[in-house]
Formats: sequence, structure tokens, C-alpha cells
Amino acid sequence: MAVIEQGAFAGGGEMGALIRAKDWSRTPIGGVESWSPTLKMMVRFLLANRFPLLLWWGKNYISIYNDAYRPVLGEKHPWALGTPVSECWSEIWHVLKPLIDTPFQGGPSTWHEDIVLEINRHGFLEETHFTVAYSPVPDDTEPSGIGGVLATVNEITEKVIAERRVVVLRDVGTRTGEAQTAEHACAVAARMLEMHAKDVPFALFYTLDEDAMRARFAAAAGVTNVDDFGVAVDWRDLDASGWPFADAVRTQEMQVVQDLGQRFATVPPGPWSDPPTLAVVMSVPSNHSNIPAGLMVLGVSARLALDAHYRDFFELLRTQVAATIGNARALDEERKRAESLAQLDRAKTTFFSNVSHELRTPLTLVLGPLEDELAETEAPLSGERRTRVELARRNALRLQKLVNTLLDFARIEAGRSQASYTPTDLGQLTGELASVFRSAIDKAGLRLVVECQSSNERAYVDRDMWEKIVLNLLSNAFKFTLEGEVRVRLAHLGDHFELVVSDTGVGIRPEQLPRIFDRFHRVKNERARTHEGSGIGLSLVRELVRLHGGDVAVVSEEGSGTTFRVSIPVGSAHLPQANIGVEPTTEANRMLAEPFLEEALRWLPEEPRSDALPDSGHMAVARAAPAKGGALRRVLLVDDNADMREYLSS
Repeated sequence: MAVIEQGAFAGGGEMGALIRAKDWSRTPIGGVESWSPTLKMMVRFLLANRFPLLLWWGKNYISIYNDAYRPVLGEKHPWALGTPVSECWSEIWHVLKPLIDTPFQGGPSTWHEDIVLEINRHGFLEETHFTVAYSPVPDDTEPSGIGGVLATVNEITEKVIAERRVVVLRDVGTRTGEAQTAEHACAVAARMLEMHAKDVPFALFYTLDEDAMRARFAAAAGVTNVDDFGVAVDWRDLDASGWPFADAVRTQEMQVVQDLGQRFATVPPGPWSDPPTLAVVMSVPSNHSNIPAGLMVLGVSARLALDAHYRDFFELLRTQVAATIGNARALDEERKRAESLAQLDRAKTTFFSNVSHELRTPLTLVLGPLEDELAETEAPLSGERRTRVELARRNALRLQKLVNTLLDFARIEAGRSQASYTPTDLGQLTGELASVFRSAIDKAGLRLVVECQSSNERAYVDRDMWEKIVLNLLSNAFKFTLEGEVRVRLAHLGDHFELVVSDTGVGIRPEQLPRIFDRFHRVKNERARTHEGSGIGLSLVRELVRLHGGDVAVVSEEGSGTTFRVSIPVGSAHLPQANIGVEPTTEANRMLAEPFLEEALRWLPEEPRSDALPDSGHMAVARAAPAKGGALRRVLLVDDNADMREYLSS
């Protein structure tokens, strides 16, 4: 009989041998010869199956299992064979008992897709995850008709933990953009780890000072009293820091710390019933070789072994934190550069504002006497003297125009530009401004076409600002139009007014168009009446149009001309209500049309003179020559400047 039974359990790998060798008569289910046919059949079924199967037989739930189930037991194998489940899995018996009792006592089968069990199979309580199905095993030889319970077991611990760790890394990585500084990056990482305490029960983050000699505490997760870690410590001093930071930096490898009780007044509890016993210390790399960006201390779960997978997770977490800190520091440096540039820009604006104010006073004092001399009737100036005074006046007006433009820019950039929007017949005002250029345009042999009709609809504009817009556009059109016409049109188009200034000039090359409104940008190597200019006229136009809630656009075809379109909304709802119909509180900065006209006339060719300087292209040098009173005129560099030529040749 014994030989037959041994033959019945022949094969079956290691478990087949163990089952055959075990003295089952010492167990509650008795010797093999007393086993029911159902039990023998189930044992054969277990041994032949490659899926983890466990049979709990009899009212004591004696354990019989196959080779595939052995890894689940860990160090409990082979002791678990023939042992009641209440003894084998005593630490989780309170969980298993109702799941086994239900089918054994005639109830339905029980099933769990992911049951979390804290089992002790490697000398410590371990977090595990299983998919299980517990089914009754019918046996006619038993009074109840059920001989035992078959457990179909699939351990999914590695899968669940791996997926969970991917989520940790994802959460830390997706919040990278939030970090503004290295400390903020550590705080973001700590906040994310707070939500994943099963893998990282606690974490401490340190950043290094600029000299990389002191570690400054930055953030923590899972720690209640962060004051215990100080503000800054010498990371090379173990006694000061309490952690092997120096070894982590020197070796660039993970340092395992076991004596947590000596490093915490109270070890952070973590999510389980007992606190962690291990932690790892790691340096956080930076873009600079051998100089870490920071240091971190990560707790190891009390329910997981620090195996290769756990170490890989910590390494990936270190990389993610390093990327977060690196990005934050890059953003911080970029922000500091931007702040520095903004500060320089503010300084430039202040400088232009101050210089403009300082220049306006002496210019006014210069223009006053010049105007008085030219207006003198009792002793009028002689022809040559009058020419010189007029020359000085024209260039003083030119300089005043430039100074006023710079002051306008300074006010706009500083947010101090005070506009006074008053209801205006825009067609009439624009027509009057355009007519100022008629004499210069007629003298140049061009046609000026003005199509500006009055309208019952009033536009709310700052008259001084609108004057600058129109005059700058007309001046620009006249400068680059050598033949043909300049056309000015003002129309009321439903919800907006549109100013169109077009010409038949040289046009603008396509690559220049995107930058045409950039401040200080000048179109080079174009045919024009002059190559003078500061490059701020069109930029000022754009800023003044924006102050009116409008927009300006340009279209151009090289060789065929250019068209500027200015559009401003009808009404005043889009404007600051406090500035409507109220005179500016600051000194008015009225840019008269006369400087524009004087400058335009100066661009026109003069009658040839016998004593004029020879034309040598755009650049000519006037050598020192005797002057009245024995003085010497200075050597001057001339750039198509008619006034300068006039002065040197006089």
C-alpha cells in the first residue's frame, strides 16, 4: 500500500519528494493510506500544476502546496508543509480566517484582486500584495461534504510596488515647472513624497551654499519637528550634520544608515505600525563636476527590504530631484538676469528722462535769444549773420525734437505718460497737420493727397500725442519718397477710426518689416533723402497708438511704396476714465509741427553755390581752415548734412 501511495505522488519536483517523505500520520489528517480519494486526487493536481496552489485540508486547515507556491513562504518553507494555517500564517490569521471559513462552511468562494498582507517570511513584517481565490473542495467522505479549501495564489507585490514608484517619480517630475529656486524645488519634492509614504516614509533635503561648504536644510517630508535639523551645517562634519554626507559626496554612492534612533529624537513613524529602521543618504548631482547641488536623506520602508529594485528607485528619485533643482536654478539665474536687465532698463529710462529734462532747459534758453534776434526789427541781422542764426535755430529745433522724443519714451516706459483724451474732430485735426508738409512736398516735386473729412463722431485722443503720430508718419513718408505722391486718409469705419499714410517711395525689404517698429532700429542701405535719424520715430508711434487702445500696422513692397495703418476705437470706454477730458497734471510736452517741417526742408537739395564743398558721397572731411579773428575751424565729420555743409562753406 505504501509503495502504491508513493507511486501516486511520483514526480512533482521538490514538493513531490517532500510530500512522499513526510510522516503524515503525525498530522491531524493522518497517514496517506487513510486519505480520501478526493484528497489524493487534489495532491496530484497540486503537484502537476505550475501555478501557485495551496490546499488547506480538514477542519484544522493543514497546509499542502506545490513548488510554485514555495517562494510565497520564504523562510517558512519547508516547515509550513503539514502545518495548520493558523500557525503558518499566524501574523495574518485574523485576515485569512474569515476568507477560508466562508467556503469551507458552505458559503461562496472568496476572491480578492489585490489583498494587502503584512507577512513575516524573511525575518521581518513585509508589505505584500496578492490576487487570491479561495474555493471549497467537495469530498463525499466528509459529513459536511467539503474536505478543504483550495487557494489559488498570485503574488503581485513587485508589480504593485513598481507601478506605485512610477507614480512617485511622475509626480515629482511633473511638478518641476513649479520650482523657482533650489529650495523651492526641494519643497516641491518633499510635498510630493508626503503623498507616497509607503515608499519614502520620510525625507530630508539640503541645498549647498554658493561656496559648496555648508549644507542648508531646505525641506522635509514625514518629519514633524524640522527644527531639530538646524539651518546650516558643515556637511563634512559627521558630528555637526548627523549624517554621512561627506562619504556620500566623496563616493557618489548611496550610504545606508541603520541607527536612526541616534539621529532622531523620535524616529518618523511612517505609514506602518512600527517606524523605519533604515535610511539612505545620497548626494544630488549638479551640472558642475564633483560639486553636488544638494544632499538628501530618504527613509526606507519598514515593510520592504532594501533590495536592488528599491535602490534603483532611489537612484531614479535622485536623478529626478537633481533635474528639478537644476531646472529651478536655471530659472532662478534667468530671472536674476532678467531682473538685472530690467534694472538696467529702468536706469536707462531714468537716464533718458533726466537728460531730456536737463537738455530742454538750455535748449529753451538757446532758442529764446535766437528767436529774438530773428524777430528784431530795429536793427535786423545782415544776410550772412541772419543765415548763421537761422542755421543755429534750425538745428536747435532739431535737437529739441529729439530730446522731446526721448522724454516721451522715458515717460511711457516709466508709466508716467499722462494723456488727456478729449473729444476731437479727428478728420479736421489730421487734415491741418498734413497741410503743414504741403510746402515741403510741393518743393520736392511730389503730390500731397489729403482725404480727411470731418465727422460728427468724435474721437477721444490726446491732441499732442495724435500730432506726434501724424507728423512722424508724414516725415517718414517724405524721407523715403523721391517721386510720386504721399497720401493721407482719415476715415470713420464703424467702431474705429483709421488713419492711412501711404507713399510711392522706395519701400521696405521683407526681412526688415518685422523690426520696423523696434526702437532704435534703422533701415540701412535704402535710397532716401537723408540717412540721418535716431530710429525711434516709428517706435514712438506704436507706443502712442497703444496708449489710445489702438494698433498700427505696415505693408510694403520694395520699390513700390509703403502704407501705414493706424486704428483707434470709437468712444472712450477703452480709455482710463480718469484721463478723459482732464488736462495733464504734468508739464505739457507739445511737439510743434515746425521742427518736422524745418527738418524736411533741410533734406531738399539747395541751389548750387560756387564755394560749396565738393560732394564726396555720404562721408566728407572738412579740414581746418582759417576763420575770422584768426581762429581755426575744427575738423568735422560730415554725413549728408546740408546745414553742416552750409556752415563750412560760408
